[in-house]
Amino acid sequence: MAREPGYCRHKATNQAYIRLGGQVIYLGEYGSEKSRERYRSLKAEWLSNRGAFEAKARARRAELVGPTMAHLANAYLDHAERYYGRTTEYANLKLACGPLSDLYSHRPTSQFCPVAFRVCRDWWLKDPKRSRQYINKMMRYLLRILKWGCSEGLVPPAVYESCRCVAPLKRGRTEAPESKPVLPVADHIVDATVKHCTEVVADMVRFQRLVGCRPGELVRIKPSMVNRSGEVWTITLADHKTAHHGKDRVIYVGPRAQAILKRYLLRDADKPCFSPIESERQRLAARHEKRVTPPSCGNRPGTNRIARKPRKAPGEAFTTGTYARSIRSACVRAKVAPWSPNQLRHSAATAIRAKFGLEHAQVILGHSELGVT
Repeated sequence: MAREPGYCRHKATNQAYIRLGGQVIYLGEYGSEKSRERYRSLKAEWLSNRGAFEAKARARRAELVGPTMAHLANAYLDHAERYYGRTTEYANLKLACGPLSDLYSHRPTSQFCPVAFRVCRDWWLKDPKRSRQYINKMMRYLLRILKWGCSEGLVPPAVYESCRCVAPLKRGRTEAPESKPVLPVADHIVDATVKHCTEVVADMVRFQRLVGCRPGELVRIKPSMVNRSGEVWTITLADHKTAHHGKDRVIYVGPRAQAILKRYLLRDADKPCFSPIESERQRLAARHEKRVTPPSCGNRPGTNRIARKPRKAPGEAFTTGTYARSIRSACVRAKVAPWSPNQLRHSAATAIRAKFGLEHAQVILGHSELGVT
């Protein structure tokens, strides 16, 4: 049980005081009847509603110190969730808030400084698996959070400007390892992998390898986006990686890729072409075909005696994460080195450049600058 607040004396001024919720309240001359009466009334109020006193005290302390780094991180993540949705970008921003919640959750934003910014960088450096490029990316995310805080009046501009002076980690000047470059994936590895994919995922892999689109672009393709008027089909994406820069993204679909995509256009115009529901149905059907137990023994499809709800039912559209996990699972079954969907884009770029040149690869990949290609 918490100790009751006492009737205390301030020797320098000979005043009585009481401490409630971290706040000191002076009562008047020590020992006087007036001060004792006020002490008894305040103590009675505190005992009857202690929570309200503590809440007011916290509010007063917050007003004195201003918003903390925890307030900033929570406010920015709320904004990011509305702005980006539950995307990879939002997940990365959430990861970037890790050192703030671990080290500086109670520090006022006005007291955040370049030294604290470097401590956050060192927090990432503790893990030897994190590459230099990854740590620099996390620090850019932190700067973005501070910049947004300036625009919302949560962070003094001087804090953001001073943290910008902290240089990123330089190659060869840090213990953090270099990230491995994304290389093309060999055709024989892809061919071995697709044998263990569902038909939907296998067609996604084959289509992406031919057109060189990004995984995020692939999962967004809908029949309404496909223009089949010419010999080469075009797919115009409204939502893509560089859409916020006002740039257009067109995917060019040749005859071999058309043969793959044609099977997925006979559905609602505004539904994704590649459906995880259809892929899951194919996976369960393939598993049923391999069943060794006779149908008369055990459960038949749809007759489970125990009603089991899946942890998460497949959605209407693939995400880049579910697409990549499907490929990784197939790699395990195929007993080949794991690879990611982004490597298919590099494979397409390498093949196009070797046959047609760098400029053609730039057009197909949708790069605005040749140096990126």
